[in-house]
Amino acid sequence: MRTKIAWGISAAIVLAASVWLFDHMRAGRPGTTVPVHNAADGTVGPKEGESANGGPASTNTMKPVTQEPNGPGTVVPVETVDVAVIGSELEGIYLARAAADEGLNVKVIDPRDAIGGQLIQGEMLFLDETKDDNGRSLVQGRIKQLFDGFKSGKIRKLDEYVRYFDTLRANIPIESGVTIESVREMSADGMRRVASVTYRTKEGTLRTIKADYWVENTDFAALAGRLDVVRMPGLEQFYGHPDRIEYMGAGMMMKFKNIDWNKFSTHFNGLSAAEKRKKYGVGYVNESFAIGLTGVTNAYKPTNERVFLRGLNAVNQRDGEVLINALILYTVDPSDPQSVAEAIELGKAEIPLIRDHFRKSIVGWENVEVNGFPNYLYIREYNHYETDYVLKPSDMLSGRMFWDNVSIAGYPLDLQGTSANKWGIEMGRPDKYGMPLRSFLLKSYDNVIMAGKNVGASAIAYGSARIQPNTGLAAETIGIILGQMSGKKKLKQLTEDDMRGLHAYLQSKYNIRLTGVTGNNKIAGWTEDEIRKLDEGKIVYAQYAYTRKAK
Repeated sequence: MRTKIAWGISAAIVLAASVWLFDHMRAGRPGTTVPVHNAADGTVGPKEGESANGGPASTNTMKPVTQEPNGPGTVVPVETVDVAVIGSELEGIYLARAAADEGLNVKVIDPRDAIGGQLIQGEMLFLDETKDDNGRSLVQGRIKQLFDGFKSGKIRKLDEYVRYFDTLRANIPIESGVTIESVREMSADGMRRVASVTYRTKEGTLRTIKADYWVENTDFAALAGRLDVVRMPGLEQFYGHPDRIEYMGAGMMMKFKNIDWNKFSTHFNGLSAAEKRKKYGVGYVNESFAIGLTGVTNAYKPTNERVFLRGLNAVNQRDGEVLINALILYTVDPSDPQSVAEAIELGKAEIPLIRDHFRKSIVGWENVEVNGFPNYLYIREYNHYETDYVLKPSDMLSGRMFWDNVSIAGYPLDLQGTSANKWGIEMGRPDKYGMPLRSFLLKSYDNVIMAGKNVGASAIAYGSARIQPNTGLAAETIGIILGQMSGKKKLKQLTEDDMRGLHAYLQSKYNIRLTGVTGNNKIAGWTEDEIRKLDEGKIVYAQYAYTRKAK
């Protein structure tokens, strides 16, 4: 790099820094129990040298020092790492893996009792692929292996996802079931930084971890929610209910067995177009997927107003097993364990009734049975916090690329429903667009990275930004950049020249291409007022563009 800037803060600044301790606690998440296999042999449980929490025993240097989070004289072990990841959602694990491969010392601490988040505990095993307008896949990086396995049928069942996840976490210490007790911050040069986190292990022991960088990788802002941040407006503003916070409905994956998929597919595809519409509504079926079937789902009447059955995203898992992403649960607060637990019970009560409806409505499903329940929900959305750059719908629909791209993204601006608008709405379909590093850097903090669903995007732009291939690639890229810039520059100090060199490295070593890509500009010629209204949600692109063109 052309400019060498010392990493960290000088001792003089540290001594002069203002330091404060946050004493308020957020309750820990409810326990979940899906086992994670050891990567090498597929067995369950810890091996020699591995912690009881499912991760390798930490080899990081620890020494007892005097802290006082719980009163005078408390001795708390302190561990120092390069990167601390809070939570074990897939995207943050990509970052951890990449940073570790680049030589950094990484540790994951997870508020849940079992690791894997949405993917493993929530069993959200139906993967949404990102494609451009020509149908070409935009998936890059490590996550491409997962998508290739999913599309080919090799990765469809939970244990197959677990084995994939295990390869990512290999030799990365993961400590699960922790409760964050306090966060210590410092300020210097007009910026804030997280200095350390003190947490309680599931066994009740207090520990402190220090890190150069912190990664918010939970679906309820376990770390960021404790910092001096302000929630950006959410869907409540768009849907016209500013008096209450609105999140996209959570999902509960439906697991079924005893389905004759071949009979189902053969029957469906043997019908005429008119017969398909009459019996099944809009949708299609092939050897792997059943999408839509809106005639079937619309005919189902939920027993609770907080429950909604939308069109199917069903995947054939082989051996008569099918997984469906279609059940929506409204008014779920992922930061409240009771709210989550209540929603899970609602889902467990509704799914057997949906099974009965499918038995009567779908050929090949006459003997369908419930195949268990996931331990957790598919949380689509929580609070949005401001990052250095907040992505807007106009960025996406214009195909905008950034000098600090960390991902090439795509996917419709898909706003799932809320209690105020159960059907949701699609706000437009970008071709492809860039996601800048700045959209993953928490504003006013120089060492907090927002991974996965915590990406900095407006409530409407988030409908597209949130998809795993988009944020998974971004997380991996950031992990690589952290390794490359260690001891040289902070992420917020990177220049365009720096990024050119990093982009070249990413392409040559990892085959990740983030430059020389052009996205179709679908709002070319729009006025500033039209673009403003688009970003505010006053224009739904698909509807407006048609009308505008007709004029």
